[in-house]
Amino acid sequence: MPPQGPPPASPYRAQSGPPPTKRRRVFPWVFLAVQVLFLVWVIMGAVSSSGTPAACRGLTGDDLTLCEDAGDAGTIIGAGLVIALWAATDIILGFTYLVFRLARRRG
Repeated sequence: MPPQGPPPASPYRAQSGPPPTKRRRVFPWVFLAVQVLFLVWVIMGAVSSSGTPAACRGLTGDDLTLCEDAGDAGTIIGAGLVIALWAATDIILGFTYLVFRLARRRG
């Protein structure tokens, strides 16, 4: 049996370089951070408006009810605007991620 040596060098053999580095997945963490921030914003906005507003103190009867209802309507409108901004931000982040992935795949 002839002695076994290293295989002959071939021009078609892959060159060994540094090992590929593990890809960092930053986007999911950024996306989750944005979700947490918006969730905290909605919860804090809803909690801060609970109770009788300072402008309604001293009112009684129908005036108090009307003032509290107006405050509740303002809270609902504010929460709706925050949720709309949240959805728009998620759509923008999603399109940005898709464009980034497509550009990376082609390049």
